[in-house]
Amino acid sequence: MVFDILAPATPNSPLFQTLIIGSLSYLALIVWLRLSGKRTLSKWNAFDFVVTVAFGSILAMAVIDTDVSLWQGVLGLGLLVAWQFLLTWLSVRSRPIQQWLKGHPTLLLWQGELKPDAMRSERVTAGEIRAAVRSNGGSALEQVAAIVLETDGTFSVIMQTSDCGSSAMTDVRGF
Repeated sequence: MVFDILAPATPNSPLFQTLIIGSLSYLALIVWLRLSGKRTLSKWNAFDFVVTVAFGSILAMAVIDTDVSLWQGVLGLGLLVAWQFLLTWLSVRSRPIQQWLKGHPTLLLWQGELKPDAMRSERVTAGEIRAAVRSNGGSALEQVAAIVLETDGTFSVIMQTSDCGSSAMTDVRGF
């Protein structure tokens, strides 16, 4: 039993099945992802995270579980891509669906002043906001016009300028 790992991978062995099914499943995943477009691999929001974890789960099941056929794995991956494509297609055409899937960006700082209620609601600390300012070349919160927590969890830092336009802020909660 200890030496089973040294046994050759015959066509009926679990090792051979893992090698073949794993390779074909991986190739099928690549094909599905290429067919579904760039949106499938974009920056993550909660929806994208769930889809990505599900991709990994289906691929792992197809590779390891001998009770799952190659075609079941390929169908599972395709079904996930189809649902993801449908929901993103709908979200581009329907603002309520887009907001439900992605959420809203949230204003955390405006004109150098922190917004404590928004920070608490989004579970963001002042230290994280200061780090975002530093990583964008700022040295003081007073230099910043706005900081927005985007739907993918990143911080957008908008530095003070002489131009007072704010058209990029129209969909931000708290603006």
